[in-house]
Amino acid sequence: MFRPVALLALLVSALLLLHPKSGAAQDGQVYIQVEALPDLAAGQARAQSYAALFPETNGFGLRSGWFGILLGPYPPEEAAELLRGLKAERLIPADSFIAYPRDMRGRFWPAEDAPTAAATVPADPDPAADPVPEDAAPSAAPAGAPDEDRQQARDSEALLSPEDRKDLQTALQWFGFYGSAIDGAFGPGTRNSMAAWQEAQGLEPTGILTTRQRRALLDAWKGEIAAFGFQEVTEVESGITVTLPLNLVEFDHYEPPFVHYRARTEGAPRILLISQPGDQAALYGLYDVLQTLDSVPLDGARDRDDRSFRIRGTSAKVDTTVYAALNGDRIKGWMLISTPGNEGRDARILKVLQDSFSPDGDSVLDPGMVAMDAGTKAGLMSGLEVRKPKLSRTGFFVSADGMVATTAEAVAQCGRVTIDRSTDAEVAWADASTGLAVLKPKSPLAPRAVASFAAAGRPGSEVTVPGYSYEDRLPAPVLTFGTFEDATGLSGEPGLSRLSLQSLPGDVGGAVLDGSGAVVGMLLPAAAGGKQLPAGVAFALSASEITRLLAANGLTPQRAGAGPTLAPGALAEQATGMTALVSCWE
Repeated sequence: MFRPVALLALLVSALLLLHPKSGAAQDGQVYIQVEALPDLAAGQARAQSYAALFPETNGFGLRSGWFGILLGPYPPEEAAELLRGLKAERLIPADSFIAYPRDMRGRFWPAEDAPTAAATVPADPDPAADPVPEDAAPSAAPAGAPDEDRQQARDSEALLSPEDRKDLQTALQWFGFYGSAIDGAFGPGTRNSMAAWQEAQGLEPTGILTTRQRRALLDAWKGEIAAFGFQEVTEVESGITVTLPLNLVEFDHYEPPFVHYRARTEGAPRILLISQPGDQAALYGLYDVLQTLDSVPLDGARDRDDRSFRIRGTSAKVDTTVYAALNGDRIKGWMLISTPGNEGRDARILKVLQDSFSPDGDSVLDPGMVAMDAGTKAGLMSGLEVRKPKLSRTGFFVSADGMVATTAEAVAQCGRVTIDRSTDAEVAWADASTGLAVLKPKSPLAPRAVASFAAAGRPGSEVTVPGYSYEDRLPAPVLTFGTFEDATGLSGEPGLSRLSLQSLPGDVGGAVLDGSGAVVGMLLPAAAGGKQLPAGVAFALSASEITRLLAANGLTPQRAGAGPTLAPGALAEQATGMTALVSCWE
C-alpha cells in the first residue's frame, strides 16, 4: 500500500522528476502503475490520496475490470529511472510496474476531466464468457521497453510478504498452473508453475516472475474473481450452503428435487442444487433418471459408489457435470449445465462449487412444495427436458440371451440403439432386401419369453400384433388384433403375408402371432410402390423367411408345435413377454 514519507528531501527529489503533462499519453509514453482497486469509489479515494503527493496521478479502468492508479505519462527511459528511484525510497509499492496505454480504458481521475462516471469507467466485463482467458497474455511491452532482468526479478520478489507469495500461488492455481499447497514457499513446484504460466503468455519461461508479470497475473486473477461475483449462498429450503458465481447465475425457482439458478446472460451456465430425502436405492434411481435428461449427454465419464456419484456428459451442444451424495437419509448435490468452449471458466466454477459445497443442513426440498400435472411429469423432470429418441419401433426376442428381431428401418442411421429404453445394443446384421434386422444387446438380457415360429399362417384366422403403437410414450406394448388374409403379397411374393390390421408406425417390427402364440410373421413398414392402398391393409415378413435368415446368420430359431388356442390372458402374457421396445437415438 502507499505510504506517505515525511522526508521532504526525498519527496522534493521525486517531484522534480514529475514534469507537468496532460493525463493522455503521447505516442511512446508510458505510466507507472502503483495500485489497482476492485471498485470505482475505492479507486477514486486512493487516487485522491496519491494526488496529494504526486500531481501527475491518473486513474484509468483496466482490462481486468479493476480501477488502476497510475503516475505519468513519461517517456519510457524516464519512467524506468523514476520507477527504480521511487521504489528504492519506498515512496510507492514494491510491486509497482511500467504500464502501457493499450491496457487502459476510460479515465476516472482527475474527476474534473470525466464528465460522467458512465463515460469514464471501463465497460463491465462479459461474465458469461471466460472473464480473463488463460491464454490471454498481458500486453507485452514495446520492443526495447525496460523490464526487470532475472536478478532484478529475484530482488523484487524477495520484498514480497508471505501473504503476497500465497496470493501468487493461489492465482497460479486458479488458472490451472499450480496444484500443490498454498504455503508461500517458492520451491520447484511453484517455479515450474510460474514457468508454465510465462510460457502460456508467450514470455520467456524463467520460473521467476518480474514485477510486471506478477501484477498482470494478480490483476487477471482478481479481475476474474470480481467478474464471477462469487458469494456464499445459504439455501434454507434445501439445507445447502455453497458459493455461487452470482454475476453469472441468479435464483429462478424451486422444483423438487432441484433449486434452479438460471443464466443471467447468454452463454452463462445454469446451476441446479439437488436436495431430496432418500436412501441408497433412491441415490441409484436418481443416477439413472438424470441420464435420461437431454441436458446430460450420454458421452462422458461416470463414477458411482455406495454413497455418491459423479457424471460428466458432453456433446456438441451441452457440457454438464453432476455430483450427488447420500448423507444419512438425505441426498444432496449440484449440476453445472454449460456449453462446449467454456472449459476454463467452468473448471474454475466447479472447483469453487466442490470446495464450498456444504450439505449439512437438516432441510430437504419437499416434493409437495410444487404441484405438477400428469402431462408435465410425462415430459419433464422438474423442468428439465427428458432425452427423446429419434424414433421407436417394436421388436421381439428370438434367443434366450436377448437377441431381438426388428425391422431394418428402425435401426438405420442411428447413433445409438437401445432395447427397452436402457440396454444398449448393436446391429448384428440387417438384410435390406427383406427388411429384417437382428440386434445383439451389449449387456446380458433374460427375456420372459422367446419367439417360437409356426410353419405358416392360416388365411382367415385371427392374428395379434403386440407392439409399441405409441412408440416410447407407454411403458408396455399394446395388442392390436387383425386377420391373416393371404400367405403371399399382392403380386404373389412368397416371402410376404398380407394382413387386415389397423396398425401405427410404432407397431412396425412387432411379431404377428396366431392364436397359440406362435410367430407367423413380422409387421413391415407400409409400402405400396406409390399406390394408395385401402385402410387396414398391412404386410408381414413371413415366418419361413425369418427363420431362413436367422439360421443363415448363426441363430437357431425355436419351432412351434401344434398347440392349443390360448386364453386371452395367457396370449397377452406370452405376447408382451417376447416383445421389446427398440429405440433409435441421434
